[in-house]
Amino acid sequence: METRYLKTLVVAVEEGSFSRAAEVLHITQSAVSQRIKFLEEQYDHQLLDRSGPTLELTPAGQLVLAKARDILRKERELLDSLKGLGGAKRLAICCTPTFGMAYLSQVLSDFIRAHADVADLKFIFQQPLEALRSLRNEEFDLAVLEHCPDQEFAGLDRFVLPDDELLLVAPAGAVPDAARGIVELSALTGYRLFARRDGCSSKEMLRSNLARSGRDFADFEGVMISDDLRFTIESVIAGEGVAFVSRTLVSEHLQAGRLAGWRIEGFDHRRGRSVALLPGRFEDPLIADLLACLCRVVSPDATPELIRWQGKS
Repeated sequence: METRYLKTLVVAVEEGSFSRAAEVLHITQSAVSQRIKFLEEQYDHQLLDRSGPTLELTPAGQLVLAKARDILRKERELLDSLKGLGGAKRLAICCTPTFGMAYLSQVLSDFIRAHADVADLKFIFQQPLEALRSLRNEEFDLAVLEHCPDQEFAGLDRFVLPDDELLLVAPAGAVPDAARGIVELSALTGYRLFARRDGCSSKEMLRSNLARSGRDFADFEGVMISDDLRFTIESVIAGEGVAFVSRTLVSEHLQAGRLAGWRIEGFDHRRGRSVALLPGRFEDPLIADLLACLCRVVSPDATPELIRWQGKS
């Protein structure tokens, strides 16, 4: 039996529905249903209870799921071992655009200096939920992402990074009489808002903050959707609008006085960040070295004892 059937069961349980499993696996919902049916016929037991709003494991399903995860882990270990036979090392990394723009070049520079023998190094930018789907689909070795509402790390290992801080950045001098870096939102709603597309952590966080304040995106002068962070920052510097972005992306502009960054009264400005991996991949020496480089760049003052492996969540 091909292991894709077992993988389909694992993903269906983790996602809670055939439709979401189909998205993760890049197949049709009908194909997911057929694969689960094949497993149930193969083992002569019903594995999933489909009667509720989310899929539930039967007792037989619990047993098969546990063994399926063991088999898939062994398969990954086998593939990793085979990759090493030819001497060529390969690594695929996924991260969000914010993390990539702020840190990735330095992380990769440090890593490549220590691992010049890595023959194939791939890195792709994706939004958080996309990144987790791709990771579960084994398209990447690890993913670095900021946290979004309704984000699930079930079935993955996770290494927790320091929180990220977001500010509403505006043209220098936008609120000349503000003090202590905190302003009322109304002082900035006269500007156009530069925002990311749906699914971006910063946009979802801003949406939630606005809703708690009884506002929404329509309260701004206008909204410009752009996935080009450099364009957004340059536009705000030029006086064309405001944006809710990570402090790490604009720290030099804030220090040089080209931008002003504000904390908004009543807003939540901190979001979590994590490195997510398939279970057991932290034991791969190449991935462990990459994580060490990443932590040195993101949190250089932390000691190895303070940067702790968090396990499954």
